Amino acid sequence: MHPRPQAGLNYEPIPARAGIGLRSPHYQQLLTETPDIGWLEAHAENYFGAGGQPLYFLEQLRGHYPLSLHGVGLSPGSAEPLNKTHLRKLKTIIDRFQPSLVSEHLCWNAIGGTHLNDLLPLPYTEEALAHISARLSHIQEYLGRQILIENLSSYLQFKHSTIPEWEFINETAKRSGCGILLDVNNIYVNACNHGFDSQNYLTAIDTRHVQEIHLAGFDEREKILIDTHSKRVDAAVWDLYRKAIDRFGATPTLIEWDTDIPALSVLLDEARKAEAILEAQHAAVA
Repeated sequence: MHPRPQAGLNYEPIPARAGIGLRSPHYQQLLTETPDIGWLEAHAENYFGAGGQPLYFLEQLRGHYPLSLHGVGLSPGSAEPLNKTHLRKLKTIIDRFQPSLVSEHLCWNAIGGTHLNDLLPLPYTEEALAHISARLSHIQEYLGRQILIENLSSYLQFKHSTIPEWEFINETAKRSGCGILLDVNNIYVNACNHGFDSQNYLTAIDTRHVQEIHLAGFDEREKILIDTHSKRVDAAVWDLYRKAIDRFGATPTLIEWDTDIPALSVLLDEARKAEAILEAQHAAVA
């Protein structure tokens, strides 16, 4: 279920196709060749500057592709006040580029004035649920639009968590009015790391909330899966993605690749695999 654009805003819906993450090594090639991909997703913080190449290329590419902005630094789950400067800069680029989707992570990464270079999980408790829901409501009110919240990969769990991860993100969306960016790779990684059934996770998520899906690669280190975004999508994650598309329908799907960035052709090849699954689902319901 994908909502219509909000009144007064100048953006089009993201198509139910595969997109790729926008990375600087591919700026010029994307602009020159304009390959047939559904959309682009850019990390919002990379475009907070007042000028320079990043903003130039984003503006040029925005003319060719629908755009999603994906944040990594807002720290919506932190116990300290929201960073007003960060929020203002985010609103500035949203207003300028009118992205079809805006997303952040169900995480915290700043405390006591210190910013940690990681996306850290919340304890899944009633207190944390009330806190993150209120913060997301405030963020959306300030930005003047809905955002999506993404499920994390994690390697440890809080002993005092009382709510399953899938119920926590579902209830967060229900209370705050945000949507869900469902990272299928993260579901698989967490299922292996923490011993739950990934299919049960998919079944528990309300189909009305899911508006975007992420796919990425992982590494295995000493029997722990690490969400590195540095490889092709694993065969087991492709299988889980097919099940996700069967449940949620054809949903805009992003290929993420953030380290050891390969040639653009590799990302496009992964996007074509996702596109084939999306097209098969569309044909099945036609």
